[in-house]
Amino acid sequence: MPEERLQKVLAAAGVASRRASEALITAGRVQVDGKTVTELGTKVDPATAKITVDGKPVRLPEEFVYVKVHKPQGILSDIGGDTQGRSTVADLLPPDIGRVFPVGRLDLLSEGLVLLTNDGELAHKLTHPRFEHPKTYFVLVNRMPSAAELDTLRSGGIELPDGNRTAPADVRVVSELPKELILAPGPKRGVWLRFVLREGKKRQIRHMIAAVGLSTQRLVRWAIGSLVLGAVKPGEYKMLTRGEVSSLRTMVSHAKPGKPGSQKGAGRGTTKTGRPSRSSRRRRDKSGRR
Repeated sequence: MPEERLQKVLAAAGVASRRASEALITAGRVQVDGKTVTELGTKVDPATAKITVDGKPVRLPEEFVYVKVHKPQGILSDIGGDTQGRSTVADLLPPDIGRVFPVGRLDLLSEGLVLLTNDGELAHKLTHPRFEHPKTYFVLVNRMPSAAELDTLRSGGIELPDGNRTAPADVRVVSELPKELILAPGPKRGVWLRFVLREGKKRQIRHMIAAVGLSTQRLVRWAIGSLVLGAVKPGEYKMLTRGEVSSLRTMVSHAKPGKPGSQKGAGRGTTKTGRPSRSSRRRRDKSGRR
């Protein structure tokens, strides 16, 4: 077999996503033929190299596994668990499913679709921000947002706690949820919004909602690209059909990575990072708006 980058081999073996595999390498937890490797540019022949992570051998899977889970609130989407002993989405899967990892994550209080797989290449192309695949969420907020508040959510440029700014997003009020969506008992009063994002910053939607003076009552991920949660009940899972896998592969094969920091659909008046452009700021200053 031709040599490939070590992090790509680890991802293909279902150890972790490619970016998480890079962290394992730089942390000195990966050995190749008995030697610790910490350089990300290292290439190996997966057919002949003896690779271990924390002393455990790494083998390429004989076949890929794809499963979607309806994560309830209070369940971690990371399969590694934590020091508090909380349950993870791995606890919702059968023990014989093999080693899989989540493609993107949801915070503890969010619910909905989590995709798990051992297909590292697909996971990489679905999660890397340069590919900008859309993710769809339904968010219950405490009241009807004003037209100005919706425009703020849509236009981008909301500053997040880490200093980054949001890119433009598709946000709209919806009168009803998809008929297939099965929700656990929870808050019902409020207004449902549909968010489609092409980025995935930490707790982004919750921060966006708070920035316009609303509060998040529920947050449900409905879709990752072409893959929808469907009628999977909370706490349950379903193996992906061949059609669903094929659709995801077609989507990532047609995706063209943008330049770092770019966002598809960045509208007039913002930079590629989502910040207001200089001309936009001048127009705003002249009009007296803030």
